[in-house]
This record gives sequence, structure tokens and C-alpha cells, in this order.
Amino acid sequence: TSLLLMAGIMVTVGLCRRLTRRRLRAHQRLCTFLLEMLSTFQICACTNELCLLGNVEPKPHTALTLTYGFTVLHGLTLTGSTCNPCGTLQPMWGGGISVKTGGLKIAAQFVAAVLARVFMHFIWSLEMAEPHFGALSQGCGSPMQTTEMQAFCIELLFSVVFQLSVLRVEGVNPKYKVHLIALLITMLVYAGGNLTGAIFNPALAFSLHANCFYDKFLSYSLVYWIAPSLGKFLMLYVF
Repeated sequence: TSLLLMAGIMVTVGLCRRLTRRRLRAHQRLCTFLLEMLSTFQICACTNELCLLGNVEPKPHTALTLTYGFTVLHGLTLTGSTCNPCGTLQPMWGGGISVKTGGLKIAAQFVAAVLARVFMHFIWSLEMAEPHFGALSQGCGSPMQTTEMQAFCIELLFSVVFQLSVLRVEGVNPKYKVHLIALLITMLVYAGGNLTGAIFNPALAFSLHANCFYDKFLSYSLVYWIAPSLGKFLMLYVF
């Protein structure tokens, strides 16, 4: 049921993206906002569901396999979208897009994060699958299983590694590039998932752990917003 749900989300988002391109081509800013919002919604909604499947046996093989598989599908279906505020900072820094356009994309990503959270809570309330039972009563399922300083360093390091790898594979054939990025993300999740969740995406972090941001805003904003953003700026400055 969970797999069918995620597949349905991807198909629906794909149809909406195609309709947006056709109908709103003349309205560039609105089209850019909606495309980025739809793409980020897909990633946030599917990842929310994947988190519920993290305890499915055999662990962690099932979760890692699903992570790899759906990352590949996201890469194939969401071409042209960054879905990550840190990724949007790169073209803004290099002058590829204007600050206004970059801010519009980042706003779309956080709007999508909230919408995905609300949508998945509604789906979980229907209790269509066994993992959904009790999902709404978990509150802050803290992914931070280490000290704040160590979590900060891990998310910063993972952000640098991920963003640098994305730059290094830009010239690779797209059909191979998707698998390389998916493999990298799976490896990072395996390496640090039990410590911080290995998210390195501010919008996705907010969608997954909004309750934790409410309870411990300063701590979580430092680890899941500032650390990956700082990692992006360090990578751009050094390389």
C-alpha cells in the first residue's frame, strides 16, 4: 500500500508538472514557483512515507533499497528542479539566476514541505497501511542521536560531499548520473542515518521533523538549516 501511495504521488505530480508547463508557459515566475513546489512536494511526501518503512525487516536493507530506488525515480522524473534550498544557492552565487528567482524557488520548496507534511498526516489518519497506525501520535521522532556539535559537523560534511559530487558529475551521461547520485545518497544515509538522519536538505528536514523544530527550534535550525547551507557556501568558496 505504501509503495502504491508513493507511485500515485509521483504520477500525479508528473501530470501536474506537465500541465503547468503547457498552461503557464507565458507566466514565467508562476510556472517556476509551481514546478519547484510540485517537485519538492513529491520528494518530501515520498520521504515522509519512506521514514515509516525504515523498520521493515530486514533492516536496514529494505530501507536502503527503497532509498536508492526512489532517489533514482526522483532524478528521472524531476529534471530541472533542485528541490533543495542549498542547491538553489549555487546558481544564485554564480549569477546563473537572479536573487528574486532564487528566493522564489526557496519559498516554493518550503511551501511544498509544509503541504507535504499536511497531506501525509491526512493520509496517515486514514490508516490505509500497517505502518500508518500510530504515526500521528509519535510527536517529535528526533533523528538527532548524537551531540548537537557532532550532528552539526555531520550535516555540514554531508552537504559538502553531496554538493561537490553533484558538481563533479555534471558532465556525466544523465542516465548514469542519476544512479551515481542515488548511490551517493544511499551511502550517506547508511553512514549517518542513525546519527542525524543524513538529510542535508533544509526543506526536507522541516517536512520530516516539523514537530522537532517547534520544540527545539535553535538546535534543529542550527543542524538542519545552517549546517547544510554553510557547507554549500564553504564548497563554493573553496572549489
